[in-house]
Amino acid sequence: MVELIDTRGRPLRDLRISVTDRCNMRCRYCMPRELFGSDFPFLDRLDILTYEEIDRIASIFISLGVEKIRLTGGEPLLRRNLHELISMLSLHDVEIAMTTNGVLLPRYAPALSAAGLDRVTVSLDAIDEATFAAITDSGHTVAAVMAGIEAAESVGLGPIKINTVVKRNSNEAELIDLVERFSSRDIAVRFIEYMDVGSTNGWDMDDVVSAQEIREMLGDIEPIDPSRRGDVAKRYRLPNGSEVGFITSVTEPFCGDCTRARLSANGHLYTCLFASEGLDLLTPLRDGASDEELTSLIVNCWTNREDRYSEIRSEETNIDKRVEMSYIGG
Repeated sequence: MVELIDTRGRPLRDLRISVTDRCNMRCRYCMPRELFGSDFPFLDRLDILTYEEIDRIASIFISLGVEKIRLTGGEPLLRRNLHELISMLSLHDVEIAMTTNGVLLPRYAPALSAAGLDRVTVSLDAIDEATFAAITDSGHTVAAVMAGIEAAESVGLGPIKINTVVKRNSNEAELIDLVERFSSRDIAVRFIEYMDVGSTNGWDMDDVVSAQEIREMLGDIEPIDPSRRGDVAKRYRLPNGSEVGFITSVTEPFCGDCTRARLSANGHLYTCLFASEGLDLLTPLRDGASDEELTSLIVNCWTNREDRYSEIRSEETNIDKRVEMSYIGG
């Protein structure tokens, strides 16, 4: 197996695959409804990678050192028969995880587990129903997400993690309740600083609740050593022995340890969450490129990678058009 290293000494270890750009929620920090309404031009079905195409590209990435694949969206469970893709990927020596908003897990969790999905991370930004409704703008409920979490637990899709994006004057009052709700269930909550991903969420630094502020809210917590390079969450142990994590892209950047590549639903390769454009793999793939030719494109892209957006975040990096989170996953 080849080990790819970029210009800053970072190996390729993780691949995030967006299987759809569609979602059944309209979270304010990701897909605000006024911009992602019924007339929004989502990708056409013919313009997205088939499962066979995803599996082919994924197998190349695995041969280049990828150890973990995470399926994302949009909301990945909106992609029909997702268990078929998982069955294909499970034939490779790789961990398979998925990030989901959870509301469709009661329907699909058994098939996903049987197909070979290892674990899920569920996005949940509030326990209070009114706060949740204000954030997600979708008609879905906290109760529906909790039912999804229970469905995932029942079929062994763990350890489950909860992702919570924290935005000032939105949900910071929910954080203690979230930790208390899950700390007795071996489910780690990971607090994510509100990030300037894309160009449609109206990001402002004043809306960021820093990880340090949240750590102070939680009180007596002890740091846990990272288990592997590329683990973006800073992990801490609570007094009761449970775990909480912090993803600190804004105030404590971790660009120097980022080992992730991202594949969009329409086959573009991105080497940074804050990128403005990606490398088109779909066109050469459908034009008949060999595995060797696709491998060469990927190798060249990664070995020339210089990304460190979060370390240099400034007016100079405030470009007009960054790729949206719903397009390449968080």
